[in-house]
Amino acid sequence: MERRGFLKLGAGFAAGMPALMAGQASAQLISPDTLPPDLEVRPSPPTTPFLAPIQIPAIKRPINGALLDPAPDPERHQRFDEFPPVKFYDLRERAFLHSYHPELPPTPSWGYDGSVPGPTFHARYGEPFLVRRFNELPANHTGYGLPSTTMHLHNMHAASESDGFPMDFIDSGEWYDHHYCMFPAGMDPREKLTLLWYHDHRMDFTAANVYAGFTGFCLFFDEEDTGNENDPSPIAWRLPSGKYDVPLIIHDVLFDNKGNAVFDVFNTEGFLGDKMTINRIIQPHLNVEPRKYRFRLLNGGPSRFYSLVLSTGQKFTVISNDGNIMPAPVEVSELPMAVANRYDVIIDFSHYRPGEHVDLLNILEQFDGGGPTGRSLDPGMAMMRFNVVPATGPDNSRVPERLRELPPIDLSEVRAHREWDFDYTGGMWTINGKHADMMKTDADVREGTAEIWTLKNVGSTWSHPVHIHFEEFQILEIDGRPIEPGSLMNSRKDTFWLGPNQVAKLFFRFRDFHGRYILHCHNVVHEDHAMMLRWDILDRGV
Repeated sequence: MERRGFLKLGAGFAAGMPALMAGQASAQLISPDTLPPDLEVRPSPPTTPFLAPIQIPAIKRPINGALLDPAPDPERHQRFDEFPPVKFYDLRERAFLHSYHPELPPTPSWGYDGSVPGPTFHARYGEPFLVRRFNELPANHTGYGLPSTTMHLHNMHAASESDGFPMDFIDSGEWYDHHYCMFPAGMDPREKLTLLWYHDHRMDFTAANVYAGFTGFCLFFDEEDTGNENDPSPIAWRLPSGKYDVPLIIHDVLFDNKGNAVFDVFNTEGFLGDKMTINRIIQPHLNVEPRKYRFRLLNGGPSRFYSLVLSTGQKFTVISNDGNIMPAPVEVSELPMAVANRYDVIIDFSHYRPGEHVDLLNILEQFDGGGPTGRSLDPGMAMMRFNVVPATGPDNSRVPERLRELPPIDLSEVRAHREWDFDYTGGMWTINGKHADMMKTDADVREGTAEIWTLKNVGSTWSHPVHIHFEEFQILEIDGRPIEPGSLMNSRKDTFWLGPNQVAKLFFRFRDFHGRYILHCHNVVHEDHAMMLRWDILDRGV
């Protein structure tokens, strides 16, 4: 369905939208423009900070692959016979009621396996896996969101047919197989990933569907990053593990005066909520022991940017950027996060005594969905609280001085230079003056080659978190200046925070698969309003 047609239908739904009824998981998601007269939004109802405990998503468990009926079709997947799955999963997209805070009633949500965030996948390099995803959403849905879905494992090195292309959607009652080969790009161990997330990517409805709850974590491990701080292997990093390895996804959410989460489908600039949630709990708390923790931080959007600090002034020890392990840990006092940016950070609470606490704060000012002002907030916005409690055992974890070296950049491999200009034209967000059209490609690249892509923000006030699917990039320069060794940007990345009037030059390789991929702004409201393009990798044999 085209966007304009949906907006007309959305307005028509107002008169007939069913009333919300407590306890009914089929209750509809709400847009402010379709609210009954007695409901109002902005600001959200008051809630007590740090009252609710954080919820930690469950670890997803594999199933017996022989139970999948019909069996997966090898002909539908590139390199399936080379990398047959050794683990199988089923994932159910469902509607349900979710409690954001004890002082608010449960609100209609969507999510994987009936939870938000969805379950956390643990995967290991060398162990290919397959996920069969079932759409069990109500087909007669009204309100925001569309019960028609894709799923993108961001930023998996995956074949096009498993990448979650926006037009590869399924409707209620249908299923789709995603096959992940679990080898690093170019078979280069320096290009292994660690922190990924999966989310809906439906054409024109990504923002609404992700906001409704379609997000979850996927963590990759190998013989170095083993997920075991007690691993006796001499090459194991022994990073904090188990209950000391905590995924945290940030979403800002808006509620009406009845406590229902709402989303404005008519907003094209970018949607901001006024309640900060971590793992979909408003300003939660987490009890921590006086020892090292590994936190997997993710900005899940839809449109807010952050600069995170700790209330005590303690620094973050950053070990990955956008899911890519750094050459060495980097210590920073502030952690900048555009939508879809991810960091693995180590926080050592051994400096504190039981009974003390540390707050996670956002100090970046932002008034509208176009991007932050660049000014700092004082005081900052409280995100969550870490309450220090007595230790239950020794801390055997460590942080190595060196981690994973970057692959070298060989400019002799470059076969093309391309520029992508991000702008606002004709009431829609554009790339190179064009609106998104998934029926044609804007760039054909040859498998096995490298290119330089230049990202340019034509706007002077808005920001764009630019995400390129499939391959990570290395930054050659920002505004004409090379990247400093030892900085956060001295890493492989998949999302670049493109600030006002900024220009960035990126180095890419294209290996191992072919097919359709996309480049887009990960302010998902901008993405849904046409700031996206398709690019194709051509089979080297063609």
